[in-house]
Amino acid sequence: MPDRSPRLREALLAAAFTADGLLDLLGAPAYAALARSETVPALRATRGDSPLDTLVRLFLLQHPVPYERVRAALPLAECVEDGWVTHAGEEVRATVDVRPYSGPEGQDWYIVSDLGCAVGGAGGIGSREEGVVLGVGGASTTLAGITVRTPVASALDIGTGSGIQALHASQHATRVTATDLNPRALDFTRLTLALSGAAPAELHQGSLYEPVGAETYDLIVSNPPFVISPGARLTYRDGGMGGDDLCRTLVQQTGDRLNEGGYAHFLANWQHVEGEEWQSRLGSWVPYGCDAWIVQREVQDVTQYAELWLRDSGDHRSDPAEYAARYDAWLDEFEARKTKGVGFGWITLRKSAAAAAGNPSVVIEEWPHAVEQPLGPAVEAHFARQDYLREQDDAALLTGHFTLAAEVVQEQVGLPGAEDPEHVVLRQNRGMRRATKVDAVGAGFAGVCDGSLPAGRILDAIAQLMNEDPVLLRDRTPQAIRLLVEEGFLEPVPPAS
Repeated sequence: MPDRSPRLREALLAAAFTADGLLDLLGAPAYAALARSETVPALRATRGDSPLDTLVRLFLLQHPVPYERVRAALPLAECVEDGWVTHAGEEVRATVDVRPYSGPEGQDWYIVSDLGCAVGGAGGIGSREEGVVLGVGGASTTLAGITVRTPVASALDIGTGSGIQALHASQHATRVTATDLNPRALDFTRLTLALSGAAPAELHQGSLYEPVGAETYDLIVSNPPFVISPGARLTYRDGGMGGDDLCRTLVQQTGDRLNEGGYAHFLANWQHVEGEEWQSRLGSWVPYGCDAWIVQREVQDVTQYAELWLRDSGDHRSDPAEYAARYDAWLDEFEARKTKGVGFGWITLRKSAAAAAGNPSVVIEEWPHAVEQPLGPAVEAHFARQDYLREQDDAALLTGHFTLAAEVVQEQVGLPGAEDPEHVVLRQNRGMRRATKVDAVGAGFAGVCDGSLPAGRILDAIAQLMNEDPVLLRDRTPQAIRLLVEEGFLEPVPPAS
């Protein structure tokens, strides 16, 4: 059967069924509520009979719409034949959720998923169907935002779901491969790509790397079924392995699948186990030959975690005894594994020659604070800084030239009226939005870094102003410079060619 997605796409665009069109129709409050899966404000805003009102009610609110209104907005016969909608009597109903999604450069894209599974509301998706396919949610947009978007020859999306990561990758990868254990997810990915006007991907069914064998890629992304649960009930969230073994296996097997210089980006959950540092646990996952940057964004105790995912599947609305039994099983699982909490965050790997030579850069940190998305450029810059720092000893750092990163501000903290501040804080307003405490020397050094003078010369001038021994100052300051570079407050200036 010929692909008639282009005709449907034309109809959606003609009706302004786009992210911008929705915002104009609904207004900001109703638009934000819809993103939380709250539909009442949008229902109130779509009482008209325009094609856009019709499509919002049909695909996003999943209400029956009169036949003639749908026929005025869509190539209805084709949509019924291709399975997008069903027609009974004088009413038409959607069979899938078709959600406008704005690409990074303003592209009009569409994410296709199961009805009611666009992700968002406080009650979770409320579905217990094993093969359900979710739409776009906070986790998937987070992963898309942290991914490095340099042009590549090949990209792999593991556990593609509705295909959002494959869709993003299609914009900068010559060849995109998407895999999923759930065959329905592959069908949805195909629809998402076609309806968004993107090139088709190679689609393979199977778990983790099994469908692609020993093939290697320049970019690997995955929002895997990372939920740590007492049983694999739901394919989209429960990986079928005990504890955090699925995330560990995925990360450890990535080293053999990345090409030199390639990146892998994952969302993951990990256990906090009694008597074990979580950083050590994650450090053991990093494969040979890879640098790593692992950021823990949140930690939940075992009761919070169990309740979150019981609500997500709607178990909190089931028989109280059944809910209690499921909750109890979850706590039994954690008790057996000596798990006291669960962390959530990002894992980025990069294949590098330095790591293969036995000198990997592995940074594992906790950062629960607000960040500025997209973070892809900041991720790429992080690894570039790591490359620079492992090539520079302290003497080399003092001969280097640095500039203060854009939008770094200085804050002085102390009692009101005091002659001198208790301490000085440098704060970023971009990327990770870090803040770091510095002494007077560090603040003065950062403030005059404009790339014109080497670090050692700047320190000599500071020593003279502060009546300090320049030799001692040179000896003790490189570690502070190294930290400011590592965290992105200072940027090395490349030597003149």
